Amino acid sequence: MTVPRTATTFAPPVMEARRWLDGVILPDNQPLLNVSQAAPVDPPPLAMREAMAQMILNDDAAHLYGPVLGLPELRAEVARQWTQGYGGQVSADQVAITSGCNQAFAAVITTLCTEGDEVIVPVPYYFNHRMWLDMSGVKTVPLTVGQGMIPDPGEAAKLITPKTRAIALVSPNNPCGVEYPATVLRAFVDLARARGIALIVDETYRDFDSRAGAPHDLFSDAQWDDTLIQLYSFSKAYRLTGHRVGAVIASAARLAEIEKFLDTVTICPNQLGQRAALWGMQHLGDWLAGERLEILDRRAAINDYFPVLAAQGWELLGCGAYFAYVKHPFEMSSADLAPRLVKEVGVLLLPGTMFMPDDVAGGESQLRIAFANIDRAGVETLFNRLSSLSL
Repeated sequence: MTVPRTATTFAPPVMEARRWLDGVILPDNQPLLNVSQAAPVDPPPLAMREAMAQMILNDDAAHLYGPVLGLPELRAEVARQWTQGYGGQVSADQVAITSGCNQAFAAVITTLCTEGDEVIVPVPYYFNHRMWLDMSGVKTVPLTVGQGMIPDPGEAAKLITPKTRAIALVSPNNPCGVEYPATVLRAFVDLARARGIALIVDETYRDFDSRAGAPHDLFSDAQWDDTLIQLYSFSKAYRLTGHRVGAVIASAARLAEIEKFLDTVTICPNQLGQRAALWGMQHLGDWLAGERLEILDRRAAINDYFPVLAAQGWELLGCGAYFAYVKHPFEMSSADLAPRLVKEVGVLLLPGTMFMPDDVAGGESQLRIAFANIDRAGVETLFNRLSSLSL
């Protein structure tokens, strides 16, 4: 019997987790702490919303089809800021705008792979990447991470076969939060180039990297676009999640192939969202710097308050950007523990099993905390609730 593409993968994890809330009534003194999804819950800043209102009223083109690869002004602004921020040279024809970063990944994989091909992905992985590979008939080859949840290029080299088309990394990482050292990323691009495959680097959370300056020097190579494909999201930086605006930075030849995919899916990215992203890049630099400092303070709060859990056998495996990735001390699988946390302590988070293949051990003892929407006091409350568990 023929199996449809969607049946080759699992149900969306965030939607599955939301169903754990069905029928649950929490006490008034213990409202839900939702640390399950890595997305801002607040709308864009007021100044941006006011600018968007004017776009709706006065910019007729904001309501019409636009270029498939995105608003030329936005592509040029990305190229300008990337050239300035990373060093090297990025041109507007090496930038495409997509309907969110998930679509960017889907478009890239479609141009790289065919049925039966392979993509190497560090585990724990970002589950939507695995889902798209499944639905594309592409095999996800798991790369077990090493010390500090950092993948090893030497270990990746052992997994490359004649069917390997790419290595896909996320830094700062989802779900682990860790920031991959520049030397590690350089080693991965050197490996990929030597073996004739692509290196995909998803930098959705780059605006919240704790390091000053550029997180890597990959764009300083004059031939970067023969191997490197970078993905980006405007959603996290400017709270534009509902407007779906992402980007691919790659060779012009790669983008010509991506254009075929985008034209048959959305025709063009959201016009209002693109204009808002451009406005944000041009006007919200100081505001975004403040947002980054707030996220870094929440990251610091994770480390400050974690000892209350460490005393009970918990381990902090990774922390950064929007995420803390932890190991729990209980006998039960995280797949069973996570739904119980909703009922027993009013905490919604995701089990490590959602970020791992079934045949790779480790996820059963791991949990992901997405802390971007709880402040320092919320982090303390979260850890106090988790420490109250008696299982």
